[in-house]
Amino acid sequence: MEHKPFYSHGKLLISGEYVVLDGALSLAIPTKYGQYLAIESLEESKLIWKSFDENGIIWFEDTFLIEKNGTSRTPRNELSDRLIQILNAAKDLNPDFLNDNKGIKVKTHLEFPKNWGLGTSSTLINNVAQWADVDAYTLLEKTFGGSGYDIACAQNNSSITYKTNNKNQIVKTVDFNPSFKEHLYFVHLNKKQNSRDGIKDYYKNKVNAQSAIDAITTITLKMINSKTLRDFQSLMIQHESIISNITKQTPVKEILFKNFEGAIKSLGAWGGDFIMVASKSNPSQYFIDKGYKTIISYSNMVL
Repeated sequence: MEHKPFYSHGKLLISGEYVVLDGALSLAIPTKYGQYLAIESLEESKLIWKSFDENGIIWFEDTFLIEKNGTSRTPRNELSDRLIQILNAAKDLNPDFLNDNKGIKVKTHLEFPKNWGLGTSSTLINNVAQWADVDAYTLLEKTFGGSGYDIACAQNNSSITYKTNNKNQIVKTVDFNPSFKEHLYFVHLNKKQNSRDGIKDYYKNKVNAQSAIDAITTITLKMINSKTLRDFQSLMIQHESIISNITKQTPVKEILFKNFEGAIKSLGAWGGDFIMVASKSNPSQYFIDKGYKTIISYSNMVL
């Protein structure tokens, strides 16, 4: 018997990358692209897992034994080991999970390419948490780690502000619907950025961060209330400068797009995935000419 599938939205962190880990108020948006997880009961006590990409092609599959103390298998690859870790962590949080002596067939379906960085992992964590009836933030902490803003995006249907306070998540929905949104675009940098590596670099390089945290919190609030494209562009540039100073990294515009007429801001860990572009005119041809062919308008990306 197939059950109703679980679903989670992808994510983009508009403001607060890195400093969200230390309590800065951040602006995050769930995307129109997400991931489904469907389960079907089996009589045999095993777990068959198949993951499909956005084109319906299987990109991962494996079969696991279901035992009383959790799922297990002969170690074969990193993806299988990671999946076992997630399932066993969910079972630690809810011992009744996968405990009825029946098997399960699981199918996951991504709506976006894995290399986009929209949350292949976070949407999986949130879907497994729904399936296992456990807290998704706790499951994230026991597996991938991170600030948790991506879980908040997975669970919400509108833009949010996100803040951590002593491991508590403060999530508020906000009406971020800028009048100039037709001038906002998301451009993929053709490479996947491992956010865990970016976080390590942040902690290694950061100086006393409190003034930067306060400044980013102020920028987040101003971004939400921005009335003009020019104001928003100015806030993007200020944000890049603050994060550059704290992490000792060079803003992406200086590295790749120095002659671009408009503002460019990294989203999430610097160096890959999507950037946000704010431009008076459609910038698509500029980026295509430079070899960046994945350009998505704000309206086509954001819920």
